[in-house]
Amino acid sequence: MRHPLIAITAAVLSVLVCQTLHAESTRPNVVLIMADDVSWECFGCYGAQDYQTPNIDRLAAEGVRFSHCYSTPICTPSRVEIMTGEYSFRNYTHFGYLNPSEKTFGQLLQSAGYKTAIAGKWQLNGLYHKAEGFNDNTRPQKSGFDEYCLWQVTKGKNAKDGGGERFWSPPLEQNGKLLTADENAGKYGPDIMSDFVCDFIDRYRTEPFFVYYPTVLVHDPFVPTPDSIGDAPRTQAANKGPKNPGEKKENFVAMVSYLDKVIGKIVAKLETVGAIENTIILFTADNGTNRQIRSSWNGQTVSGGKGTTTDMGTHVPFVAYWKGHTPNGAVFDDLVDFTDFYASLADAAGIPLADDDPFDGRSFIPRLRGEWGNPRDWTLLHYQPYWGKAVGGQYVRDQRFKLYRDGRFFDVPNDLTETHSLETQGSGTSPADVARRKLGLVLERAPAAPLKKGGPDAVDRPTYPDWKNIHNPND
Repeated sequence: MRHPLIAITAAVLSVLVCQTLHAESTRPNVVLIMADDVSWECFGCYGAQDYQTPNIDRLAAEGVRFSHCYSTPICTPSRVEIMTGEYSFRNYTHFGYLNPSEKTFGQLLQSAGYKTAIAGKWQLNGLYHKAEGFNDNTRPQKSGFDEYCLWQVTKGKNAKDGGGERFWSPPLEQNGKLLTADENAGKYGPDIMSDFVCDFIDRYRTEPFFVYYPTVLVHDPFVPTPDSIGDAPRTQAANKGPKNPGEKKENFVAMVSYLDKVIGKIVAKLETVGAIENTIILFTADNGTNRQIRSSWNGQTVSGGKGTTTDMGTHVPFVAYWKGHTPNGAVFDDLVDFTDFYASLADAAGIPLADDDPFDGRSFIPRLRGEWGNPRDWTLLHYQPYWGKAVGGQYVRDQRFKLYRDGRFFDVPNDLTETHSLETQGSGTSPADVARRKLGLVLERAPAAPLKKGGPDAVDRPTYPDWKNIHNPND
């Protein structure tokens, strides 16, 4: 006969093991999809008139839609910010580069037992400035992803070096192997990448998994999709975009439609394998729409703002769906920026943030449960492009007002093009006066604005990794 104490101890241990196994099985999966160069004016749930996006609209109707999500104006700083949870002033130094010493949300979830994968656009090895290790094809795995299927890991666009464009017959790298343009002849890059995502979901459907899918759609060149190319050759030559503005727009519309189709395919896979019940689906975009594209939105014509710090360059869509948790069709005015995704993924997985984790972001997960949470009062942009002729800048904003470091101040919903800077009184009580004082206090806690000369050849590339927590003035 067992001793009573042994029996009690065994029973307690059994309960603890069961609780642990239950916690393991109920940790939500996460699928984070980030579109390339397309913003809110291109999606039906945000009022688009030129585009049909039924799958994204369905996620918004059955989940939640955020009205105020903000990125940076171009791809690399947005990708670095969302992956590391840190403002650009802490760690962004070169276009096309993520310092391998930075901890990513892939590493965060991987260390907590998640199976992790990334597909789509990488462009973070430092190819453009030949950074140390730029030809290391294990960099995605070192950044926390068990598996990958990516464009531009160690190969750029130069066909002589084995590179090429991302759409038709694309050269891709998958789990350490180069899939050449010849091997992918006639295939469409987004199909290869989304098939990879679906296969990963299928294989790990019984384990907690994290998929990060920074799509190559809908970046230029604006070329036909499988639904619009017809009988035309599907070689690398098909990646040359038209010069006619009307044809560009026609192809862009088709690409937005195909992006939506790919998202529908991934959602269908989650449903088929029985993972939809326990998967958080997040959809956003890295920056504003290409400036060549004009779109009809809510009865007016708007132009894309990629590369600019205007609302059209930094205001991006954000839709979230978590079956059984997100309130159906809710629209939130909460401010969200790309530093918040790291903190939110940690929250979703039940991972306490450690000393080596970032503190710039806040979790939006309570909102996905219909709770209030701890929404931010402002969002900051510190933007140094190190790319092309784009001009950097620094601003802080709330849902309505936006204050630049140089003093420009805008009522954004009533001035999308930011052409009429507001005059305010220092001690005034109007909404604009109060907002300007509040936002000004944030800029006082932030580091200096980016340098004026900050293009690709910039010599000075200052960062402030140890800058204080600007959310907490007493820190």
